[in-house]
Parts: sequence; structure tokens; C-alpha cells
Amino acid sequence: MFSWLTLNDLALTAQGALDPATWAYFSGGAADEITLRDNAAAWQALRLWPRVLRPLAGGHTRARLGRHELTHPILLAPVAHQQLAHPDGEWASAMAAAAQGAGYVLSTQSSVPMERIAHDVLADPGRGPLWFQLYWQADRGFNRALLQRAEAAGFEAIVLTVDAPVHGMRDRERRAGFALPPHVRAVHLQATPPAPPAPDTYCAGQPAHAPTWDDVAWLQAQTRLPVWLKGVLHPHDARQALALRVAGLMVSNHGGRTLDTAPPTAQALAPVRAAVGRNLPLVVDGGIRRGTDVLKAIALGADAVMIGRPVVHALATGGALAVARMIRLLRDELEMAMALTGCRTLADAEAALLDASASTHRTADD
Repeated sequence: MFSWLTLNDLALTAQGALDPATWAYFSGGAADEITLRDNAAAWQALRLWPRVLRPLAGGHTRARLGRHELTHPILLAPVAHQQLAHPDGEWASAMAAAAQGAGYVLSTQSSVPMERIAHDVLADPGRGPLWFQLYWQADRGFNRALLQRAEAAGFEAIVLTVDAPVHGMRDRERRAGFALPPHVRAVHLQATPPAPPAPDTYCAGQPAHAPTWDDVAWLQAQTRLPVWLKGVLHPHDARQALALRVAGLMVSNHGGRTLDTAPPTAQALAPVRAAVGRNLPLVVDGGIRRGTDVLKAIALGADAVMIGRPVVHALATGGALAVARMIRLLRDELEMAMALTGCRTLADAEAALLDASASTHRTADD
């Protein structure tokens, strides 16, 4: 039914299915797109050092993420305005995730209401975790109302994006003249109160309303749900998040869409893991396009990965069915990579998988 065999094939197919401006919006990065390119290249540059003749019977891809037991370590990242890619938008990608046992993180800028998605996803007994991503708004009362809606709908965690106090300079998107069409809107933000005027002109006053560590503590006090932080790259920030007892961190550079020349996530992951030890679960995103990339992320210290742009690529080529195929393809590639490197389970994916000189602390009979 589908002509694409890899996620890179999928991207090429999607480019032909979307109009040029929408393609530029979804696929473009900030400024010269250095970080965008480096995200994928950094995973590709890592080399897997396979072990052979290891027992593989009974192998599986199960993983633990906070309080959730995952069938596999793949989540779908929050991506805005998915009705640009398919009329069913976020509902289609959420249903595909549930069907494949993948976790799903719904964007604040969803074009489908959270209640519809939660109602249908929560009915699937084989689903992964269902989380709500929050873009901080200037009005605390509005943020509280969004939290209450998410709780009432049945979402299981809040993911606060912390790496976008202002928009990045997305030149490709601007050159294409992208603008949201009238039929696509961020349905959760229609009643957002206007931000009060800022006393300065620094980035048009937007940073005056950006969240701080105090706001993270306030957020935790407003909800019974676990609070994750998305967009942490620096070990110092990771340690501060640990001190605040957040539920977990997402090592992310916003898919290269905010600060260009920020480090690729494959490079940032290990230092963040070293900073927090095993005291916080970590999810990583950015440029993951192969099952080998997923395995490398686990070896570097991630508990799970998130996939962003391929979600809308799949939506554009075939709706929910294509998204489900994309997830399954990535999981199949992960299983093959595990078997070919001697990993019976993801617990076997240690640093030695990427560094032949590292000690595995195993005997010759293992």
C-alpha cells in the first residue's frame, strides 16, 4: 500500500504530498539549519560495536519510563497544527500511537481538542502513556485552566517546554511565506488572554513572560500530574531540575527550530545523564530516523525516544495507518539492531555498545 521503506523515504514522499509552504513549516529549522542537520548526523556518526554469540532467546523491547511500563521505547513528540498534514490531524496520530503501544504527547497547539483525543486513546488497553505538552502562557490563570482540562480529560503527565522563550528565526519558513490557513487553528489557545505589555523592547517584550524555575515550582503545585521539562541540554539545568524533583527531562533542542548551532541531542544526552545519574528518567528527540538511532540513544542513557517530523510526514502520506506503519517500522529496525549487536533486552544496551574500549563487566560466558 505504501511505497516508502524507510523514514527518509517517507520524508521524500511527504514532500511531494504537501504544498511547498507547509513543507517549509514542518521541515525547516532555525537560521542556517546547522543544528537541524547536526541532529541526524550526530546519530549517524556514532558507531555500534556488536557482540556475537550472545543468548537472544526471550528478547524484547520493553522499557520502563517513570511509572509506565512501555512495550517499546518510542513516543510521538508534540507537533503543532497537524491538520495541516491530514484532516484528522492529532487524532489520527494519537490513535496510531495507541494501536502500536507508543506513548503520545499532545501539543498545546493541537488542532484537535484534547478531550476528543483522550477519550479515544484511553479506551485502548494496549496504549502507551498519554501526556499533554504545555507552552507557558503569560496568564497563570489560563495555564491553570489548561492543567485542569488535561487532568479532567485523563492525561497522565504535563510536559512543559522550556527552550522556546521566543521563536527561532526560521528563515526557510519565512521565505516560503507560510501562514496558517483559516481552517487550522490552535484550538486550546483561542481564549488566551492577551499578554500584558512589557516595559522593554527586548525581543518585542516576549521574554518578560517566559517561564522561570519559580514558575516550574508553581506549576508543580497546581497539578497532581507529574511535570516533565522538555528542552534541557545543559547539565547545570538538569541538576537544577533534579533539585526541584520534576518527574523527568526531555533532552531536546526543539528539532533545531529555535537556537541554531545548539548542540545535537546525541551529543548532549550523555552529559545530562551524568548530571542526574539514574535519579531522573530521560527522553531524547531530534533527528532519530532509524532503529539503530534508538538503540544508540538507549546506550547513551536515554530511557525512551521521541519522534517528531516523521509523524506529520506519515500523516501527509496516509493518515493514521501510515503513522502506525512508521512506528512499527522503527520498532522492527530497533529489534533487528538489538539482535545484531547481541542485546537481548534494552538493559544490554550499555556504553560499551558505542565504545569498544569500555568494560562491559561481563564474563566470557555471558
